[in-house]
Amino acid sequence: MPWGWRGGRVSALEGGPEEEAPPAAAAGPSALWASQLQPEAAAGQILLRGIFKIGRSSCDVVLGERALRWWPIQPERPAGDSKYDVQCKEEFIEVKDIFSVKLKRRYSAKQQGNGTLLGITLFICLKKDQNKLKDSTLDLINLSEDHCDVWFKQFKKILAGFSNRPKSLKVILNPQSHKKEATQVYYEKVEPLLRIAGIKTDVTITEYEGHALALLKDCELQEFDGVVCVGGDGSASEAAHALLLRAQRNAGKETGSPLNPVGAQLPLGLIPAGSTNVLAHSLHGIPHVVTATLHIIMGHVQPVDVCTFSTTGKLLRFGFSAMFGFGGRTLALAEKNRWMSPNQRRDFAVMKALAKLKPEDCEISFLPCISSHGLQERKAEGSPKSAGSDHWQTIQGQFLNVSIMAIPCLCSVAPRGLAPTTRLNNGSMALIIARNTSRPEFIKHLKRYASVKNQFSFPFVETYTVGEVKVRPRNLSGYNPEDDDDGRCAAASENSFPWNIDGDLMEATSEVHIKLHPRLINLYGGSMEERNDSQVTCNCL
Repeated sequence: MPWGWRGGRVSALEGGPEEEAPPAAAAGPSALWASQLQPEAAAGQILLRGIFKIGRSSCDVVLGERALRWWPIQPERPAGDSKYDVQCKEEFIEVKDIFSVKLKRRYSAKQQGNGTLLGITLFICLKKDQNKLKDSTLDLINLSEDHCDVWFKQFKKILAGFSNRPKSLKVILNPQSHKKEATQVYYEKVEPLLRIAGIKTDVTITEYEGHALALLKDCELQEFDGVVCVGGDGSASEAAHALLLRAQRNAGKETGSPLNPVGAQLPLGLIPAGSTNVLAHSLHGIPHVVTATLHIIMGHVQPVDVCTFSTTGKLLRFGFSAMFGFGGRTLALAEKNRWMSPNQRRDFAVMKALAKLKPEDCEISFLPCISSHGLQERKAEGSPKSAGSDHWQTIQGQFLNVSIMAIPCLCSVAPRGLAPTTRLNNGSMALIIARNTSRPEFIKHLKRYASVKNQFSFPFVETYTVGEVKVRPRNLSGYNPEDDDDGRCAAASENSFPWNIDGDLMEATSEVHIKLHPRLINLYGGSMEERNDSQVTCNCL
């Protein structure tokens, strides 16, 4: 087993039994490790040097400030004997990729005490694909108690220096998410990794809709370094909304209509366990439970833009994306049929909404944004900040769907995103408008989201980069999911229009004002592309 490598997790916990590695995991990670570390990163002060057995080879191991390096110890070669001319290949991992260290021991039924020391096990976070992370281990075998104790304490000291990594987390788990799999996902995939990393957790299983909101608004969070939500988009959005409401209250701001809200004080982690997982997919670049968990463990924090959704001067919600028209009606229909499975009710709602496809008569006002590059060009030309296109713009007409999105909104049915040009924190929203058209043409537009073709290259689709949007229905009759064909609603829902805000159904009776607030919340994670992107920002004037 070269390099002491294991593809899965091992039971190397202090005081726990040793678990043998599966035979299929014998392939070494040398190429993966080597590709992640630049030559200069291996430099730095040498902290320790010693001999360990790694795999089947005795190795010279050097622990530096930024990397752990090792190479096989070769026997002395007789002069002129070419068969001993074997190249000694160096391997290394970056210290920042280590998230835990444990003493490796073997236990037997007759043995008492701490068992037989075998060495040290390092738990490592590695990049597998473009955005996917995996957890793996490296065994450093040495039977000397004193030798291992020195190395173990040094690794512990190094890990203690990563102050950005959480040590205690408040976990909110929605047991009703998707196919009621959230509990199984957490205890089988997430909790074991958090335990290995030494992170303390306090788990609350939600019992009703709005439970997470009520809990996070008022519970004591001083002892926690972050909050983790295990569930779908509705649960994640509710947790983010609660943390931001809490921040306004703690700052002494009005929570009913915050004009300039302050940011959330604790970062939020998202474990995808829902049916679509748009938020987690957009954040990590992939809806992968282990990837999301490792981002939390490693303390990778991504600032994210947030929108406020208000009507008649009162806050409806903090959120990341919204749809009005077809998107809102589809969700309203799905909510009326929650007795179906998630996939069934989604497909049913889409088909029924398409069958009764009708436009909304609206007035849409928006404040355009320009990129930071464009703003610099204007300043260089001496153009005033309030040049013509920087004023509010208004369009009126019949619209089938209106989408406002501050994040890319990646999901399985739109792998490139519902708003592919938007980033997590570039200071702008995507306003996507589908004007009235025939049903076949609108269906073609929807199908484009799942393909590589441009979903916006239709004459009835318009896109804008904006900082604020106001959507005002001009038809005073609202919408009822059980409407007859004349489109009129029942008296109980009169003047009410459905909005899809982060997968949650919201109803508004009048104009809805959406305003972007840059980098208002920190989320654990971020896709590799997002984390390495230069992030072209926009300015809304």
